[in-house]
Amino acid sequence: MGYYLGEGLRSIKNHAMMSFSAVCMIVGCLLIMGTFTLLAVNLEHMLGRLEAENEFLAYIDETYTTDQAKALESQVLAVENVSSAEFVTREQALEQYRQDRQDNELLSELPASALRDRFRIRVHEIGQMEDTVARVRAIDGVVNISAQVEVAQGFVLVRNIAGGVALVLVAVLLLVSIFIISNTVRLATFYRKEEIAIMKMCGATNAFVRWPFVVEGAVLGLNGSLLAFFLQWGIYQFVCSAVIQSNGLSLLTVIPYADMARQLLLTFLGTGFVIGVGGSLLAIRKFLQV
Repeated sequence: MGYYLGEGLRSIKNHAMMSFSAVCMIVGCLLIMGTFTLLAVNLEHMLGRLEAENEFLAYIDETYTTDQAKALESQVLAVENVSSAEFVTREQALEQYRQDRQDNELLSELPASALRDRFRIRVHEIGQMEDTVARVRAIDGVVNISAQVEVAQGFVLVRNIAGGVALVLVAVLLLVSIFIISNTVRLATFYRKEEIAIMKMCGATNAFVRWPFVVEGAVLGLNGSLLAFFLQWGIYQFVCSAVIQSNGLSLLTVIPYADMARQLLLTFLGTGFVIGVGGSLLAIRKFLQV
């Protein structure tokens, strides 16, 4: 292993420009993949927050007393996918209605009996909103439902599209990265093809010839991933500062980089290792055929 490590590091030193190019390629690809991944993660976070705030109202029969209406809470909470159910009396609903429409003087004379008691219901999975609404509607005493099912389905569609696009882009960029590093290492290997041929003729096994290149690819991949990680950190912090300071983007929320740093570092290291080693194995394969 000492020999393999020494040979791998010597190759990096002797082909400094090629090694530098390989590291730059890895950094560039990881930054692109990391940017799309962070964008998808933050979009998922924002959609999740909007999902948590999305709710629907279940109106209770006006012939029910307040106590009878409130007693339905246990049945509402028993419905699968319901996370919470807040009971709102006629009086509370009227007060909220007046606050939302303070410029309408006619509401000052509106009696509370004109409204119904209702439950403000939130769900665990917004994708099951339509089925949950149907189950709540079937409860005796519930006479009407106010739910934006189309909006909920829109949230789910946007989330699925964003996740799918990010996954496809990351997969494509990973394959492109391996191809690029493979060709970069192949150029460095080309200058050693005679040395490899001599080693093979002297009885060296494929593994003996291959391992120094594996070490070389791993070192380049890990160094590139570390550099990409810290560059990604700086870029992310810069973008976050711009988002926070922009009044036009005040509704957007971003996850602090520190909350994702450990997972992202491990992902970058793993991806850089796979790119480096995979590219090296693809590059050396041709020259082992002696």
